[in-house]
Amino acid sequence: MASNPVSTNQDGVARSISDAPPTHYAVKIQLFSLLLKNSVEKYESGDFEAGGYKWKLVLYPSGNKCRNVKDYISLYLAIADTDSRSSEVCASFKLFLLDQNQDNYLIVHDAAGKERRFRGLRNQWGFDQFLPLGTFNDVASGYLVDDTCVFGAEVYVTKEMSTGKAESLSMIKDASSSKHIWRIENFSKMDLECYDSQTFFSGDNKWKIQMYPKGRRHGLGSHISLYLALADPTAIPTSSKILVEFTLRMVDQMQGRHISGKVSYWFSRSSPENGWAKYVTFGYFNLPSNGCLVKDVCVVEAEVTVLGVTNAI
Repeated sequence: MASNPVSTNQDGVARSISDAPPTHYAVKIQLFSLLLKNSVEKYESGDFEAGGYKWKLVLYPSGNKCRNVKDYISLYLAIADTDSRSSEVCASFKLFLLDQNQDNYLIVHDAAGKERRFRGLRNQWGFDQFLPLGTFNDVASGYLVDDTCVFGAEVYVTKEMSTGKAESLSMIKDASSSKHIWRIENFSKMDLECYDSQTFFSGDNKWKIQMYPKGRRHGLGSHISLYLALADPTAIPTSSKILVEFTLRMVDQMQGRHISGKVSYWFSRSSPENGWAKYVTFGYFNLPSNGCLVKDVCVVEAEVTVLGVTNAI
């Protein structure tokens, strides 16, 4: 497609004019002013195919505020194909805007024709300052006529490759704690190896307290063992990890001298539980003056705070 160069700025962005329409996709927006009036910050087009992949245009009518852009139209190309996340797609592209007065197109593209890598850590590329809003709104420019405009895109996939594994850690600001109280009655009649509390939520996951009345591992036969566990580890993606700070507390029902254990731990599908095999000795637990077991009832509390989540990207 032949085009006439207009300008190249210091950021390596070129602008040219062409009579030919975009090869792969065009989107017509009517009543464009209503996007601004209704405070629509972002518009995503429908998917279109080019080079064997699905793509979409992403338009910020008054600038991409996430990148501190104002008084400009921001326009980007994004890969919409979510299959084969382990692959990386390299493509060069051009973004279009129809001049309805001259019946030709403004084309914005990388001056050197540099290809960009889509997917993985970044699935969107484009231009923060695609066009000043003042120029776009100027009737003489021909870009916005009768409150209607037309954007477009051409995408040329140059290669694809498999990429190594990557992950993203998202810490949670002002994370809130969840508290669960487990009242266990008829303790003396507990004859199974392990008992679970009712499940409860903290963050986006369900949790449970696990008690081994006769002990577990190196606490077997001498200590009560107590753990916090994911209620359904299979609901967690294999590559995900959850950073949790938690406290397990055996309540002193008489004098308030509770037994507490506090720890931070990365939970995952392969490591779904953490706690103490030697939480409290049988002797201390059964001594009436310690208040752990009153009228054959004991009370266990859990306080759980999800601090962050790691996912594959």
